[in-house]
Amino acid sequence: MNAVPLRVLSEEPAAAARFGRRLAGHGAELRAAAAATLQINVGKKCNQACRHCHVDAGPLRTELMPDAVFEASLDVLARHPQLQTLDITGGAPELHPRFREMVARARALQRKVIVRHNLTVQFEEGHGDLAEFFAANRCEVLSSLPHYTEDATDRQRGRGVYQKSIEALRRLNGAGYGRGGGLVLNLVSNPVGAFLPPHQADLERDTRTYLGDHHGVVFDHLFTITNMPIARFADWLRRSGRYDDYMDRLEAAFNAATLPGLMCRSLISVSWDGRLFDCDFNQMRELGLEPGAPATVFALELQDLEGRRVRTADHCLGCTAGAGSSCGGALT
Repeated sequence: MNAVPLRVLSEEPAAAARFGRRLAGHGAELRAAAAATLQINVGKKCNQACRHCHVDAGPLRTELMPDAVFEASLDVLARHPQLQTLDITGGAPELHPRFREMVARARALQRKVIVRHNLTVQFEEGHGDLAEFFAANRCEVLSSLPHYTEDATDRQRGRGVYQKSIEALRRLNGAGYGRGGGLVLNLVSNPVGAFLPPHQADLERDTRTYLGDHHGVVFDHLFTITNMPIARFADWLRRSGRYDDYMDRLEAAFNAATLPGLMCRSLISVSWDGRLFDCDFNQMRELGLEPGAPATVFALELQDLEGRRVRTADHCLGCTAGAGSSCGGALT
């Protein structure tokens, strides 16, 4: 990415002070490249309520994408063939009543479909066949498993989640996932605490060995993601008196080499109510696209968005710390 004079855009300039300072030190600003991925958050309803969830999703949330936004989002996908990937997230996206229709219609458009799948939703009523559904539609499944051990996972996601997750992974393996035949199963791991993820390749190796030896589970890749100082995790940091220390840690670990690969440069994020954002994290901070850009999916034309300035705040330090963090794992 070319270095250009810094212009940080934020409705709250002080909120971007740390990240802006780091960008300024490298004479850089973030500008979007051509979008290749449409990421759609279909709602905040989830069967889990995890401690680290930046979406603040849970069983009591009622936000679900209405039909008009649903249709507009798929229309954008159909009209813009350069959007080669549809990335569906939530909440637990499978709990949206039209989730399977969205997958099927995107596949009919010959788009790659990634589903951010929490594994335990397979045990909710009416969802026991998800592994077979994913396989039939050749979805890429991206599943969160905070750690390969039971205690660490259950501390973050709730008692019994680990064992259900292992059984769900076995179902996915039984449907052909993770076995090298083109059905891709990737795991996502995030730290159980206020520290940076370990080296991605090392954790992938250790996780592969442990899950294989103890549970007979296989997968394709493991991605590490930094816990973002947003929503529940930010609340926990503040309650425990660790917020400033954690932000200091992220800032001290700033790595300029991560900037070209940040997901906000090649992704458009659509919220459940149709608003547009540079990334899923900005969405949760209610930090919309820069002034003058289309505000909703109903007005979305990709030519209006390429080259836009990406809006930033201090949570962006989570993506640029150490080896970096994105929806696809480490960046360097």
